[in-house]
Amino acid sequence: MKQSLIKSTIHPKYKKAKDWGVEKLKKVVLAGGTGFVGTYFQQKFQELGYEVIIIARTAPAIAWNNEKDIISALEGAEMLINLAGRSVNCRYNEKNKKEILTSRTETTNILGKALQACVNPPEIWINSSTATIYRHAEDRPMTEAEGEIGSGFSVNVATSWEDAFFSFQLPKTRQAALRIAIVLGPDGGVMTPYVNLVKFGLGGKQGSGSQMFSWIHIEDLFQITLFLRDNKHLEGVFNCSAPHPVKNIEQMRLIRAHMKKSFGLPAFKWMLELGAVFIGTETELVLKSRWVVPERLVQSGFDFQYKTLDEALSAIIVK
Repeated sequence: MKQSLIKSTIHPKYKKAKDWGVEKLKKVVLAGGTGFVGTYFQQKFQELGYEVIIIARTAPAIAWNNEKDIISALEGAEMLINLAGRSVNCRYNEKNKKEILTSRTETTNILGKALQACVNPPEIWINSSTATIYRHAEDRPMTEAEGEIGSGFSVNVATSWEDAFFSFQLPKTRQAALRIAIVLGPDGGVMTPYVNLVKFGLGGKQGSGSQMFSWIHIEDLFQITLFLRDNKHLEGVFNCSAPHPVKNIEQMRLIRAHMKKSFGLPAFKWMLELGAVFIGTETELVLKSRWVVPERLVQSGFDFQYKTLDEALSAIIVK
């Protein structure tokens, strides 16, 4: 995305490390911390005065097969946040499906075993999961307590991921799995293709337009990690989605409005299926109705900075 279309945002409460009373350099380990979310998290934790250690596939990060250095990184760390996982923006052939699954379960198992080997492990392990674990839902929202698990490849990946995570019994470390919705933010991520669609006049509804779009601003996702860090009684599964999801037709209308585009051609299902083959992706990414609400976070007192999509887009797209 061109820089002229976006602007960054910093939560006013956490601009400087002194706001948290950080006296010495604390340590956070970001596994899979080189992508869109990981890069943002690294910058934010460094602004708070943390030493940030990255585990990833490419140097200079600690390699996934370097068990000794992973254990050393985790020793004495305050937090472990695992964001690792191959992109799902691809065709679901057998090779890609295997890589999508193993990139999540194997890295989670590596981290769990390393934590078991630590003398002084992190107090909390936050592991990514996905809001796509729930069924296609146009009838009602999915909460942690009453959400219905779906079926199919993507759901199987999500359940296997969470099973791997919660298979570890770690008496010194709280565990929280984040069922993350579509992450919106400046400088990349899913906003890039949406902005490009609108820019070229293709920003109408996708499919029927009735499918729900659950999303979260990247800053709120970061603040959730701090919230879980500080509320030491919280563990288990959390829906990480803004409290006000919208239908796809409204999502695209709002993006057009913020980009000052009055019209966008719709993309019918057959067009999306044809285009998905051409660009190497799957229509599930835009046609599945993800109606997810953050019941546990709201009940626990977390206050979203970006509650509505209009507010989020105002912080991302320069008018």
